[in-house]
Amino acid sequence: MEQNNSVTEFILLGLTQDPKMQKLAFVIFFIFYVGTVLGNLLIIVTIKSSQTLGSPMYFFLFYLSLGDTCFSTSTAPRLIVDALCAKKIISYNECMTQIFALHLFGAMEIFVLVLMAVDRYVAICKPLHYPIIMSRQICITLIVLAWIGSFIHSIAQIILALRLPFCGSNLVDHYCCDMQPLLKLACMDIYATNLLVVSNSGAICTSSFVILMISYIVILHSLRNHSAEGRKKALSTSPCLDYMPALMMITVLGLANPAAFS
Repeated sequence: MEQNNSVTEFILLGLTQDPKMQKLAFVIFFIFYVGTVLGNLLIIVTIKSSQTLGSPMYFFLFYLSLGDTCFSTSTAPRLIVDALCAKKIISYNECMTQIFALHLFGAMEIFVLVLMAVDRYVAICKPLHYPIIMSRQICITLIVLAWIGSFIHSIAQIILALRLPFCGSNLVDHYCCDMQPLLKLACMDIYATNLLVVSNSGAICTSSFVILMISYIVILHSLRNHSAEGRKKALSTSPCLDYMPALMMITVLGLANPAAFS
């Protein structure tokens, strides 16, 4: 690594260079980070400690909260600390680790949201077969596959990042390490690498978005002949609907800039 790169550390430019705005960013992100972690931990503890919350819906919600906690922790603490630092230095190894964690937990969140949508589709559209289709063993298998898929995606990203040679500036125009800011610093033709990065992340964002849209269209179509009370009851059993705005934001941002979806 040291033979291929003259850069052993990077300097993050952060969100702003204004000292007053940095203090404001510290307060805002600290409050949101603490709220996110405490909220997700409350969900995790509640689901694990309750014997009545053993359905697949809460099984997937547990991993969604776990992934969200890890994803937030991969970037927010450094962003909060750096807001009070004059020089935001991150080592090469720490930068690569952050890229790996970002894509691992970011992809995991998207995969779990897709699984939650599939779970609600089966529960609403195929209620008689639901206990068989969404058995405990199948749910565990789906989560394992989600972790494997996230790991493969993250490994692909980190391999591309490790192959980038850095021999000039080490100023990263971002608040964290990610592929697109690093590609701008690489001492090589980045066209092919950038294409691989975008296609890799874009495939996940696009396919997840399409699956989610199809599942909810089918769900809403299947409920058209139900009574108003029946539709309300069916939709109220789907906590992943509450995450739909967040997922839409993730996927839209990913489609606009697939390499930075996480």
